[in-house]
Amino acid sequence: MEKQVLITQVNEALAEEFEVEVTDIIADANIKETLQLDSLSLVDMVALIESTFNVKIKGTEVAEVQTFENLYDFIHQRMTA
Repeated sequence: MEKQVLITQVNEALAEEFEVEVTDIIADANIKETLQLDSLSLVDMVALIESTFNVKIKGTEVAEVQTFENLYDFIHQRMTA
């Protein structure tokens, strides 16, 4: 999948799930702050990403993903591996 298409799909899925505007999702923004995630909603985000993009995310890997750009790169790497 082309990375720009992936970014668009990730942004749309997250905006819908967490009721934010797509325009609020900026590549270098902090995911937790932008989506107002607590520990439970973080699990929801992981489940959404795993089911939508057919990738697995380990608990230790979640801590490494701080920005949306980190998330895009992570998903893209998993999908192309």
